[in-house]
Amino acid sequence: MLTLKQIRQCLDAMAEMFPDAHCELNHRNPFDLVIAVALSAQCTDALVNRVTADLFKKYQTPQDYLAVSLEELQQDIRSIGLYRNKAKNIQKLCRILIDEYGGEVPTDRDELTNLPGVGRKTANVVVSVAFGVPSIAVDTHVERVSKRLGICRWKDSVLEVEKTLMRKVPKDEWSVTHHRLIFFGRYHCKAQSPQCHVCPLLDLCREGKKRMKGKEKKTDVTD
Repeated sequence: MLTLKQIRQCLDAMAEMFPDAHCELNHRNPFDLVIAVALSAQCTDALVNRVTADLFKKYQTPQDYLAVSLEELQQDIRSIGLYRNKAKNIQKLCRILIDEYGGEVPTDRDELTNLPGVGRKTANVVVSVAFGVPSIAVDTHVERVSKRLGICRWKDSVLEVEKTLMRKVPKDEWSVTHHRLIFFGRYHCKAQSPQCHVCPLLDLCREGKKRMKGKEKKTDVTD
């Protein structure tokens, strides 16, 4: 496991690599963001943005999503994985927003997680990006990078990863660290082809060292 000093080195290196890391889901307001993040489950941000480019022109309020049939909404998001279930959840959460919150997105994370299709990760993204509340949302990139580097343990659950990062990262850096970890995992420390050979964190990364040793052995055998 990395020490706090080593974690500081990681955070500073990521800040240099991705100084402009941000939420890449296009949205105009907190409500759009809730919809976009809900659609992004098991789906890339790029695909979600392609779909919401037209979706957000047609639907601008919770009432708009309820003014059409479920089948029509499903067709509008058909290219996104799990579109049937996501369409159902969108209409359910829109009904709740209207009936219980006056059509507004709640700012409280726990209230957000009570909305259909909104899990802890989604809620953390919304409160952080839309409302400026310090949060760390753990998606696949954040989890993978945290475990590969040794900030967290391999066996840690998603919630344990979140709590560990919250303990080891200064609170005023939670939100920006979340975005930098995502960029680092999405564009550098990729799931299938991490760029270990050019990584500034190789000396600190237990996974990277193993991978590079494995490549050296294969080279030796080939030679």
